[in-house]
Amino acid sequence: MKILGIETSCDETSAAVVEDGKKILSNVIASQVEIHNPFGGIVPELACRAHVKNLLPVVQEALDQAAIDLTDVEGIAVTAGPGLAGALLMGLTFAKSLAYSLSVPFTGVDHLEAHLMSAFLEHPEIPFPFLGLVVSGGHTNLYFVRGVGEYELLGKTLDDAAGEAFDKGAKAMGLRYPGGPLIDKLSQTGNRKAFRFPRGLSNQEGYHFSFSGLKTALNQCVSRFPQADLQPALPDIAASFQESIVEALTLKLWRAWEAFFAEAVVVAGGVACNRRLREEVSRGAMERNIAVFFPSPSLCSDNAAMIAALGYHSLVRGERSPLSLNPYATMVHKIHAPS
Repeated sequence: MKILGIETSCDETSAAVVEDGKKILSNVIASQVEIHNPFGGIVPELACRAHVKNLLPVVQEALDQAAIDLTDVEGIAVTAGPGLAGALLMGLTFAKSLAYSLSVPFTGVDHLEAHLMSAFLEHPEIPFPFLGLVVSGGHTNLYFVRGVGEYELLGKTLDDAAGEAFDKGAKAMGLRYPGGPLIDKLSQTGNRKAFRFPRGLSNQEGYHFSFSGLKTALNQCVSRFPQADLQPALPDIAASFQESIVEALTLKLWRAWEAFFAEAVVVAGGVACNRRLREEVSRGAMERNIAVFFPSPSLCSDNAAMIAALGYHSLVRGERSPLSLNPYATMVHKIHAPS
């Protein structure tokens, strides 16, 4: 069963064709980085305009790479939320129109659930139950995953997401957007113990995260440097800043592992590409003798392959979304907190 997936939750337009929920025939992503870079962050109106421009050619490229025609598509899956409401609406409207015209089943997919399950596209052997850490520009959530569709939200960020902290931190240091990869690269030559930044909520029980205090501490640190002295100090600042985020994430991850029986750990989302985070999670997993899985970089970013794959499972269960389905900007749907 060939599923066409469409993803427009934020600033990347993506379309993919996935067969039987596991074989990626194509996964096309059109980035908007150059559009938003001058503003140091995502401008929702510009993101919507870019999606309108990109959707048709991106979908056509996905079909071409998969060597199929529209008539070969047997179902359509699209991100319904969470994300930017306007951006979601662009993809959702396009997908519903396409499904109606082709008379094929249609399903709206939860973006976070798709990230959580994205590693299965490359690692079908992932055992249940596992701990899932979804870390991106808009979300930082920790889940206990008992099976497909069985998720318990253990903790989430109470303010900024980790990826947002990276981008805002980079802006404070005078780096380009998106800042996460730049901080990761810069930190490789820095001393991660040079500065002591706060680890939000590290002394509080539970599994929630907070990065707003870290952002404030970084701004204060940078402001103390004369302009001429800041540049040489940036590698140490970047490394120390990154270490604070990584420690905050891994602290809560392993705290949860001590409380919940989990056979593996999955780290997904854009920040899962971070070199230092991968090092520390892998080291911790080795110490605890459990498996750890990271999607490839192309599956960590917002992508339609994970949408199509998750949509396949919904469609084969006979689940269909109505054409009246509306986008949801905030975290709802199947991904929930414990009752």
